[in-house]
Amino acid sequence: MTGKNDCMTDNSRTAGVARRFWLRQAFWRGMALVASISLLMGIVQPTAAWSEQGPTEAVKGTVSELLSILKELKGPTRSEARRWEIEQVIRHHVHYEDMAKRSLGASWGQLSDVARREYVGLFVQLLRDALANRMVEYSGERITYLSEQRERTFAQVKTRLVGKKVDTFIDFRLVSQDGRWLVYDAVMDGGSLVASYHAQFASIIRDASCAQLMERIKEKTLVVKLFEKSGS
Repeated sequence: MTGKNDCMTDNSRTAGVARRFWLRQAFWRGMALVASISLLMGIVQPTAAWSEQGPTEAVKGTVSELLSILKELKGPTRSEARRWEIEQVIRHHVHYEDMAKRSLGASWGQLSDVARREYVGLFVQLLRDALANRMVEYSGERITYLSEQRERTFAQVKTRLVGKKVDTFIDFRLVSQDGRWLVYDAVMDGGSLVASYHAQFASIIRDASCAQLMERIKEKTLVVKLFEKSGS
């Protein structure tokens, strides 16, 4: 009888040891899981924070990309590659659909959906070529970021461009869309880029038609002036 009791005691002890071993394993597995999740959260959260750029950072990034293109793709033989790269910057950092719409004003409402899409594509090309031509004149001017103002989903970044032949102020206007700040206009010494386009386009449409305007853009016979003040 004693032997039988001893055997039962040993079995109980063995079961107890096994249970404690299993609990310890479960505990450490749980701790490892928590540590893994914490580590993952520590990796993911800062990355998400880093991806959130403010208006000033968005302008700085755009300007930096443009200057990098100018530096890496110098010379007339690289003009096509330079224009292609500039267009990618526009498509990623500029609210070009809104700019295209406002550049036409009331005439936008007269276009069909197909014509609107065509015009937006032409506007991007026009903006690209105008910017590419202007960038060729760049000769090491320095840009200083002066201030930033925000109002809900809109912002304005004030800058100053200083060089041997230029000393002017440029205000970049941005809108937040899908978590990104996109440039929708720029103002140099009081002259708005979009307003300048609108004034010049309205004159052409008044004398001819919107179709003629688009045709001239296609044929690259339209030369527009950047930042020309309305009525000047």
